[in-house]
Formats: sequence, C-alpha cells, structure tokens
Amino acid sequence: MEAQNKNEKIYDRDTNDLILRDFLALDRTILANERTLLAWIRTSLSVIVAGVGFIKFFEMKLISTIGYSLIPLGIMICILGIYRFIKLQRKLPSAND
Repeated sequence: MEAQNKNEKIYDRDTNDLILRDFLALDRTILANERTLLAWIRTSLSVIVAGVGFIKFFEMKLISTIGYSLIPLGIMICILGIYRFIKLQRKLPSAND
C-alpha cells in the first residue's frame, strides 16, 4: 500500500469505503462546525452590544474607551469565527461528494 499525500482525501463518499457509522460521524462533524460558527457570531454580537451599552449608558471616559474598544474586538471575533469555519469546511468532504 502506497503512502498518501497529506492533502489527498483518505476516502471518497462515492465509494464503498465508508460504513454508515462513518457517514453519520461526518454529518455530526459538519453540524458541529455550523453550531460553532453560530457560537462565534453570538459571542461577537454580545461583545459589540456590550461596547455600545458602555458607550451609551456610562459617561465616564474610561468606560467609554472600553466600549469603543469592544466594538472592533467583536468584529474581529466574528471574522475569526468565519475564518475557522471556512478552514474546517474545506477540510471536510462535502455532502455532494
């Protein structure tokens, strides 16, 4: 048996290499990746809303500065979550393969 390249898929969904358990595990992994993306988005929205709340409800300069720094942090968290989702999605064989 020849050694496979690191980028080469270990199996193909169209072949009989997979059993039902493997198909279900792949589906669970895809769904878990989607749930994780939603968790990243939820976290980023919470950080952004906290930043806006700090800006609107507190008039202290320090707390307003924290609020202004939370908004770009929330945006960066969202971008990081999308990046990680796409990175893992590309590694997984798609459902149409």
